[in-house]
Amino acid sequence: MKITFLGHATLLLELEGHTLLIDPFISGNPMVPDTISIKGLKPDYILLTHAHQDHVLDVEEIAKQSDPKIISNYEIAMYFQDKGLRVHPMNHGGSWTFSFGTIKYVQAVHTSSFADGSYGGQPGGFVLIADGKTVYIAGDTALTMDMKLIPMQHKLDLAVLPIGDNFTMGIDDAVIAANFVECTKVLGYHYDTFGYIEIDHKKAKESFEKAGRELYLLGIGESMSI
Repeated sequence: MKITFLGHATLLLELEGHTLLIDPFISGNPMVPDTISIKGLKPDYILLTHAHQDHVLDVEEIAKQSDPKIISNYEIAMYFQDKGLRVHPMNHGGSWTFSFGTIKYVQAVHTSSFADGSYGGQPGGFVLIADGKTVYIAGDTALTMDMKLIPMQHKLDLAVLPIGDNFTMGIDDAVIAANFVECTKVLGYHYDTFGYIEIDHKKAKESFEKAGRELYLLGIGESMSI
């Protein structure tokens, strides 16, 4: 499994025979270099954790290029279905096996609404099982005790956690979250894009190292394999 960071909370996952795009926010992200564009992105599936603009901005434009299936909560799925896009609705605690692997939609503590004011349902995260690996993509969330449920059912190879603070967990809470989900490898995201969520990279890595965890901070366009 190859994971490419496309800025903010946008991830491109290249699996065996399938491509997944998470929370596409590229065209409106001032941090994304000109060398990265939504043009040419042709995912098989788009996974959406919640409805905020900095997670769904480019869904419709990208969908024109590859007709992907959108996986999200019921309200978000119906919102995009009404626009003529293909969807698979889910809700908290539910799992489904797709052609690429299995997804479980799990709890996140945040808010969720579209830019036009439409209700975006309750936010969530995903536990993805594919290519022999298990990855937790937390979405925008506060630290929550529900995270302790994840290792009761899954042994994670990677946890993707928001670390920018203010709107989500900050570094200290993300370290606790890594302990809760019992994962030693953490990919940080949802940081630096705006002034509210700028972080000290050196301090962040040191905080995880002290807790016996490894924090990966990828540059935009950089990839890692698990």
